[in-house]
Amino acid sequence: MTRLDIAEVLAAVGRGDRGAAAALARTGDGDLARALASHLTAAADGSVYDDPAAFEAFISGGGNVRLYRAVSAVLAGLYDRVRPDRLLDVGTGDGRAVLPALDASSHRPSALAFVEPSAALASTLRRKANDASVHVASAQSYLDSLDATTTFDLVESTFALHAIPPDERDGVLAALARRAGVLAIAEFDVPAFDHGSDAHLRFLAESYARGLAEYDADRDLVAAGFLMPVLTGQLAPGAVRSTWEQPARSWAEQVERAGFTEIELTRLADYWWSPGFLLTARGRPDRVSA
Repeated sequence: MTRLDIAEVLAAVGRGDRGAAAALARTGDGDLARALASHLTAAADGSVYDDPAAFEAFISGGGNVRLYRAVSAVLAGLYDRVRPDRLLDVGTGDGRAVLPALDASSHRPSALAFVEPSAALASTLRRKANDASVHVASAQSYLDSLDATTTFDLVESTFALHAIPPDERDGVLAALARRAGVLAIAEFDVPAFDHGSDAHLRFLAESYARGLAEYDADRDLVAAGFLMPVLTGQLAPGAVRSTWEQPARSWAEQVERAGFTEIELTRLADYWWSPGFLLTARGRPDRVSA
């Protein structure tokens, strides 16, 4: 199946015509066409984190191995420089980024708070990090639960804040600006497209084909349980959407709008989706209300 054909499949998904999209996908060759055909003829989407097996297989393979190694190394260096006493990690998952970074750093915070909305991933995290306080909660609900004077020397989030819708993310970042001495966010520098445009659909088709090709034995699991729901969820009307990404410069603008200063962007690693980058910024924890 040609790239243009895959883009036509995605266009049908965007129009809400799941049947036509599935029929088109079934006419094609290649892993992405087959994965789309299977997904589009299956039951309606749920959250991609309902069963963490596919997500764990996804982050354990392909380019994620190199990406997370780079993230952990950069975080370890950040801990050495900032030497935080109180560290908050938002969207920690199973600890794949933060735990190796803590092990590699010469400094270990005395208070570790990890926030993860998936109960299954949080359970794994507790077994790995028994000296941390693990909270099964969304970023929003966790921040709302805190005492008004609670602050952190360092707040970090690795490839998690893009799962918060933009309007809600403004509120989360504004709340963090009043509680964080330093903010560190790892995300992807995705190109800016008009949503659903031909250029956007071609980018999705080409990128997801590259990503899927990085998996072998776990390819079907990763496709069915993670990549295809994420892909179609960005396009299908009424679908359970899992990601709202943006270019690095837009992240910087959003963080600045929330009240952070001294914003810096550092490239982390190339990746099949888009290059990873780290954003660091200064918050204003002195503005916390008593």
